Amino acid sequence: MSERIVVDPVTRIEGHLRIEAQMDGETIADAWSSGTMVRGIEIILRGRDPRDAWAFAQRICGVCTLVHGIASIRAVEDALDYPIPPNAQLIRNLMIAAQFVHDHVMHFYHLHALDWVDVVSALKADPKATSALAQSISGYAKSSPGYFRDMQQKLKTFVESGQLGIFANGYWGHPAYRLPPEANLMAVAHYLEALAWQRNVVKLHTIFGGKNPHPNFLVGGVPCAISTGPGGGGGGTALNDTGLAIVQNVIDEMRQFVDQVYLPDTLAIAGFYRDWAGQGEGVGNFLAYGDFPDQDPGDLASLLVPRGVILDRDLSTLHEVDLEDERQITEYVSHSWYDYSGGREQGLHPWKGETALHYTGPQPPYDHLDVAQAYSWLKSPRWKGKPMEVGPLARLLVMYAHGHAQTRELVGQTLHTLDLPIEGLFSTLGRTAARTLESKIFADAMQGWLDRLLANIRAGDLQTFNERQWAPETWPQEARGVGYTEAPRGALAHWIVIRDGRIANYQAVVPSTWNAGPRDGQGQRGPYEAALRGHRLHDPEQPLEILRTIHSFDPCIACAVHVVDPDGEPLVEVRIQ
Repeated sequence: MSERIVVDPVTRIEGHLRIEAQMDGETIADAWSSGTMVRGIEIILRGRDPRDAWAFAQRICGVCTLVHGIASIRAVEDALDYPIPPNAQLIRNLMIAAQFVHDHVMHFYHLHALDWVDVVSALKADPKATSALAQSISGYAKSSPGYFRDMQQKLKTFVESGQLGIFANGYWGHPAYRLPPEANLMAVAHYLEALAWQRNVVKLHTIFGGKNPHPNFLVGGVPCAISTGPGGGGGGTALNDTGLAIVQNVIDEMRQFVDQVYLPDTLAIAGFYRDWAGQGEGVGNFLAYGDFPDQDPGDLASLLVPRGVILDRDLSTLHEVDLEDERQITEYVSHSWYDYSGGREQGLHPWKGETALHYTGPQPPYDHLDVAQAYSWLKSPRWKGKPMEVGPLARLLVMYAHGHAQTRELVGQTLHTLDLPIEGLFSTLGRTAARTLESKIFADAMQGWLDRLLANIRAGDLQTFNERQWAPETWPQEARGVGYTEAPRGALAHWIVIRDGRIANYQAVVPSTWNAGPRDGQGQRGPYEAALRGHRLHDPEQPLEILRTIHSFDPCIACAVHVVDPDGEPLVEVRIQ
């Protein structure tokens, strides 16, 4: 059998993604990744005040709102050499880390776990045996037979009503599912538990940034003033003792859930799918921009997550990354629906980046993409001409190669538990495990940042923003900057060119562009396309194996493509009558 399998849209992701896989018998011989909505948000930023860019840039995505705001304000601060106070950096670190832990838990349980967990099978489980299983892997309090019996009854109600609701449209009963019913029930219970958990953890963003999603930011610091005095003082908008106590509770809840639920569940489920440590590798090159600076984002030596590149799975060498070097980061449009004024085969550094539409694809409905031509609204980023995987696995490998002690300990324990060599990390399973392990690292680090913030406040340091006079007439006529961060899905950077006090050019290269982008002019596949090759499908009508690997990257195609025209007007309008 030789046929083209199409998965469109790929569900349980943010945005619209199409995967086409060419089969050779039961095995994927080749694959193509297509973002199916046009990108254009950089265009609407031109001509605006750079201090306002973060408010627009956050709307790149409705999930990763915070990280785009961080990248944007860091780009402006870099361009105008505008430092921020230590308290502001600590608060930013806390907000970014909270985004990571929240996002990773939501991804595992609500977007990715259902690729491994057969929900309907949980109806056959013995709640008492499920309780024994849960207590054997964790000391989590909610592990009694009665707890799991109640959760099973909730699931049964969904099924008997004929409407699975949040569990609809799964490939339940697929032969690739391997968990026993008791493990399925445990995972489904924790799926529901995570829904309640996430309502509390977002409070950290509302305390520091006023709201979630789309928290507020400020070029030169953070928008929350610190107030001391009787009862905390400061009214409803200042950061006081009450708010800081809530932040402490949020951190405690995050660490407890990661330690007692998320980490044990990941290891327990992975134990049934060890063969997936040999599938879904990708391109074998890994890139991290780094994040969580001690104080100054320009001090790369102080980053908790180091900056670097790993080539060809060689963990003995970290290559340096310079985001300002126009020979390093480039974007290609050879197989994208964009034009470059100097020709479609050239690569442009983001400071010189262009976003000109050039759609030559088929009009729906259509059977297949013309993959010999342009076939995606994503560009193809490259580092020194090489495709790179970004994300939790890239970060974990860079931290491991850099010698980070906790990373090495967690990786060693995980590989030992699963009886896998370190090469097992370069895989679909390794990508999923990396997301869990870094959640542990970042949740633990949050306590240290909060402790330092509290110590600064007790010492009388209440400054959260730079009060220096900063009028546009004092700016240089032209300035360029780059703001970087590590979004949950990988390396994220915004490049800005400011001319005469206004934005002259703005380009965001986002994680899912690195991972989901199409081939470049040299025919090099991106990580999604490379990772799918060699997968054997049990049933082409239910391509669960494709979803497992694609979801292991946690696609956020909304970050990579956007529905606006060159004038910033929407192309699609949906009315509810």
